[in-house]
Amino acid sequence: MKQRLFLQIDNAPLIIFRIFLGFLLACETFGAILTGWVKSNLADPTYTFSHIGMEWLQPLPGYGMYFYFAAMGILGLLVMVGYKYRWSIGLYTLLWAGVYFMQKTSYNNHYYLLLLVCLMMFFLPANRYASIDAKQNPSIKKLTMPAWCSWVMILQVTIVYFYATLAKFYPGWLSGTFVYNLLNNSVSNPTLNDIMTQKWFYLFITYAGMAFDLLVVPLMLFKRTRTIAFVASLIFHIFNSITLQIGIFPFFALSFAVFFYPPDTIRKLFFKKKPFAEDAGKPTNENKSILLFFFVPYLILQLLLPLRHYLIKGDVLLTEEGHRLSWRMMLRSRGGYTTFKIIDKKTGEKLHFDTHRAFTHKQISSMETKPDMIWQTAQYIHKYFEKQGTDVAVYANTSVNINGGPYVTLIDPTVDLAAAKWDYFFHCDWILLPKIK
Repeated sequence: MKQRLFLQIDNAPLIIFRIFLGFLLACETFGAILTGWVKSNLADPTYTFSHIGMEWLQPLPGYGMYFYFAAMGILGLLVMVGYKYRWSIGLYTLLWAGVYFMQKTSYNNHYYLLLLVCLMMFFLPANRYASIDAKQNPSIKKLTMPAWCSWVMILQVTIVYFYATLAKFYPGWLSGTFVYNLLNNSVSNPTLNDIMTQKWFYLFITYAGMAFDLLVVPLMLFKRTRTIAFVASLIFHIFNSITLQIGIFPFFALSFAVFFYPPDTIRKLFFKKKPFAEDAGKPTNENKSILLFFFVPYLILQLLLPLRHYLIKGDVLLTEEGHRLSWRMMLRSRGGYTTFKIIDKKTGEKLHFDTHRAFTHKQISSMETKPDMIWQTAQYIHKYFEKQGTDVAVYANTSVNINGGPYVTLIDPTVDLAAAKWDYFFHCDWILLPKIK
């Protein structure tokens, strides 16, 4: 295995992936402007729910975020054509990390995956061919790369699918309840809705989804089943794109297929004029230190992060502690509401705070069922009154359900959340641990 990792292979898969990625980066960021995503998530809100510890990271004022996203779109195009590649992908990664960490109202796993892949691509020699860089500086032009450049991508996508499968082994998924609710709420066409909400159909989608996540990578690794697996991927992701409307993610996921096919196949398919790489099959130590000192620790971390919720008390489906960065995607729906009781500590008087004036409807809908955002809202309320010279205690009354099930109380209503601490690594005692039926 060690010898295989350091054999030279045709770099066509990495080159075409760079082109696909750059195009998708531009689509994601320009699309965010055109669809109103930037407006509703970053321009309109007076406050954004950043990741805890990143409160200093707030959107630029005025039209700033539109220019921010336009700059990212241009950088995506530069990545696609391979111009100043390291600078382009590096700067895009930093700017996208800013977007990812400054808001979580529209948290999405593919935003996280996009961040990780951009980071990985920064360390990979993806501009050695079919790039402006290679044209301007022929000394960097090369037809091959170490085989591990493909394998790190394969391992990353394997981690995603493996943990996505593991997370589905809970009653709400296995019974088809979540998929039924998802299809019922996503499909507006009455005829299609009638078909998709029939038991045979949503149970088929439920178990087909699990089977796909579990088997797609192993089947893609073997020549005899590779094309069948790719066709299944095509159907699966196009179905998701049409029914769930999740942006670039289906096409982003499909682009990883280039690393599973033989490099010569990819070369002949996408780069017909690319010469045969005579060094293919020969060993190389090129970029060995990058593999050992960046990718090995990085992949170990990726293997461990999704397991952290097992070390935290309570059911992650309800508490959300350990939910993010764990590939627990399209897994459950949350419903419920939260109200806040605000008490002047000095007088005991009950005060009022209008969350609908402070936050957007979308922010409130997301906040009402998520403990970390409820805690952040309590902190915001406390600071609001503190600026007026009033020290307040903030209590939350919550009622939350999972997949339309029974409502339960999520937050201890006797705890002053303004004085409570958030624990990033272990359970927060003010989050209650009711059983999900």
